[in-house]
Amino acid sequence: MLVLSRQKDESIIIGDDVEITIVDVRGDKVRLGITAPKHITVHRKEVYEAIQREKKAAAEKQKQQ
Repeated sequence: MLVLSRQKDESIIIGDDVEITIVDVRGDKVRLGITAPKHITVHRKEVYEAIQREKKAAAEKQKQQ
């Protein structure tokens, strides 16, 4: 894992197309702004994991039919 230190209004670039900017820092919370092409989906990890579980359950159900 790459660990970087950034301050408010500073960014990191991922590949050629994704930019993540520190928008705000309050206490232990950080607000991020993400600029990415429309074909790249961006989710919070817990939402992504829920989507993956739903896809797996649907695939399992499809197999049983």
